[in-house]
Amino acid sequence: MGSSEITQLLHAYGAGDRQAFDRMVPMVYEELRSIARRHLRRTNRGQTLDTTGLVHEVYLKFAQQEGLNLKDRGHFFAVSARAMRQIIIDRARARASGKRGRAQQPLELDEDIAAVEVHAEWLLDIDRVLNRLRAYNQRLAQTFECRFFAGLSEEETAEALGVSLRTVQREWQRARIWIRLELTRSPE
Repeated sequence: MGSSEITQLLHAYGAGDRQAFDRMVPMVYEELRSIARRHLRRTNRGQTLDTTGLVHEVYLKFAQQEGLNLKDRGHFFAVSARAMRQIIIDRARARASGKRGRAQQPLELDEDIAAVEVHAEWLLDIDRVLNRLRAYNQRLAQTFECRFFAGLSEEETAEALGVSLRTVQREWQRARIWIRLELTRSPE
């Protein structure tokens, strides 16, 4: 799969060619599954969100967007990382509200299931702190999303954000320290 071919399809999609996105999806599908799998493996089992479901939800988010402007392959994966985070946090919110008396979802088992149910409160705390980090420093938050939520490597994060590997290494370290400190200070 050529990076330039993906970039051309993204530009065509941004210009209104709805079929360009559908032609691109098979080219990036396995990489999206790999990103989703890396993230979902960080947590324990016990939730209905699986790798395929997460990738399909990201696809639906993109497919519903009008005039989505994605610069290149790296930008696409950075935006995908953010979409995955939003989906996972939405699931955590639903789980947390289910604990307060709403009906719970039936449990389904799959090999790549994330424990959003087990870690719902923790994920919501991370989301709140990450939103504060975004207000403080947008790129630190983007680096954290790419590394933590999408499971991108340092090299993949550098490509996605259009920065050097050393910058990602510094920002990843700063973001983790900032988040850790905020989590210990947070009354939530």
